[in-house]
Amino acid sequence: MYQVLYRKWRPQKFNDVSGQPQVTQTLKNEVKNGRINHAYLFTGSRGTGKTTCAKILSKAVNCLNPQNGEPCCECEICRGIDDGSILDVVEMDAASNRGIDDIRGVIDEAQFTPAKAKYRVYIIDEVHMLTDQAFNALLKTLEEPPEHVIFILATTEVHKLPSTILSRCQRFDFNRISPEYICERLKYVAKNENASIDDDAAMMISAISDGAMRDALSLMDRCLGISANITTDVVRNCAGLAQKDYLFELSTACINKNTSKAIEVLSELHKESKDMARLCDELLEHFRSLMMIKCTSKPKNYIIMSEDEFEQAQTQADYLTLGEIVYIMDILQNTYQRMGKGNSNKTELEMALVKLSSPELEGTNEALTARISALEKALKSKSAINTVEIKEKTVEPKQEKSDKKAIEQTETKLTEDKKESAPPSVPKIPKIEEQSPPQKSAVEEEKTVQTVQKINLEEIYNNAKPFRQWPEVVDNIKKYSKGIAAAFSNTNAYESGNYLLIDSESEIPFRLLKEGSQRANIRTAIQEITGKVYKLGPYKKPEKEEEKKDPLDDLINSLKENSVNFTEE
Repeated sequence: MYQVLYRKWRPQKFNDVSGQPQVTQTLKNEVKNGRINHAYLFTGSRGTGKTTCAKILSKAVNCLNPQNGEPCCECEICRGIDDGSILDVVEMDAASNRGIDDIRGVIDEAQFTPAKAKYRVYIIDEVHMLTDQAFNALLKTLEEPPEHVIFILATTEVHKLPSTILSRCQRFDFNRISPEYICERLKYVAKNENASIDDDAAMMISAISDGAMRDALSLMDRCLGISANITTDVVRNCAGLAQKDYLFELSTACINKNTSKAIEVLSELHKESKDMARLCDELLEHFRSLMMIKCTSKPKNYIIMSEDEFEQAQTQADYLTLGEIVYIMDILQNTYQRMGKGNSNKTELEMALVKLSSPELEGTNEALTARISALEKALKSKSAINTVEIKEKTVEPKQEKSDKKAIEQTETKLTEDKKESAPPSVPKIPKIEEQSPPQKSAVEEEKTVQTVQKINLEEIYNNAKPFRQWPEVVDNIKKYSKGIAAAFSNTNAYESGNYLLIDSESEIPFRLLKEGSQRANIRTAIQEITGKVYKLGPYKKPEKEEEKKDPLDDLINSLKENSVNFTEE
């Protein structure tokens, strides 16, 4: 009969247990030094190794040939405990044996000496399920058990245990297993099962399992049923997860306030039978990652993403304020809580996306706070982003006076230097000076240059023609950054000479154009498609000038109308 992976690869020694050194090292030292306690309490979340360590401890205290606190796993006792033939080690489930009669049976059996082993060990799993009467019956035996009895209690909800039980046990807290330990274990199991698993797939499984090794191995077992080569696509299909591309697409639509795009993506996911509640939870986790990027200096310690996904997430986090991210998370959290209680889950998620892409519909304090923070950000970072047009400098009167004064001082100094440096022996020859045109001041020259630049800019906009290769360029940008490609996905481009002008309703593309490294990647992607190097900037639709009417034409038209009327009469 096939044995599932989490049972087949259950650790047999303390050294095989992953991610719980604070527990395994202490238990090894106690066994090694003979300081064995009569009652242990193992607490922690599911799948972290509580029952596994309890079984290893039961073997270690009864092993005939212990090795540095570890069981040998080869003697008669170790093998008997593993196959269940040794009846001195009893494992019971308190969820199904929770009454006082069940505990009285344990107390009565504990009085007898072990049949083969050195200690009679009782492993009581989910001990918090025992009734109050059962706990009270167990108290005396738990406090002063016979010398040959050891109790090992395991629970996921330690807060439900009476304080009288807690005070009688030596407590060990099991932590959630870190993703690194889970990935290492998954690779080890895959190698021994003649399979392979990608690093990204192992990291994805560890993220889904949420620190539980048993859940990770169970999911890996399902993946092996599909393919011996486990990739991220295989994991997504087994776990029923949405592609990360859809998550980034949905979040980008909310950031850009593009309601129709958000609803369109959601409808596509619904057609693919994606679970709406799970999708909402994934969106919430996605924005939680953006919050960690925004709040912490080392966000990779708190989120699990590939390098490519992390780059896209950073791009989105740079555009949002912390108040906006918290507001989005609050909307998604409330939506997730309402799912299953009223309308369909799809309707609930659609309402959430409409609220996120149309913040004016929400009148709560959180929505107003998010909108105020967005306005503050827009004021701090200049709202008008223009890469092509050179900004005009307005010179204040005080500044103009100071500039004139500086110019005069410089001219005076230059004249004095010329006089000092001129050789005295050279005779001065009188020349007829030609009348040169009056020189313009520095301010006037600057205004003239700006006027010419404005005229050239208007000509650039007027001569702009649609750039047909732009979709191909956006697709080519993906190999440099999927985040940049997503930002430019809903844009158009126009070509005017050496200029390539971007037309977008969102400010995200123009923010990217301001960054030197991102602009270089975009320019390189364009050059690879077109073979030309363009200057990049925003597109501005040319304003149609009203045709100037000649007053004489109006007079002629009015006379013609009057003559027609006179003829008819």
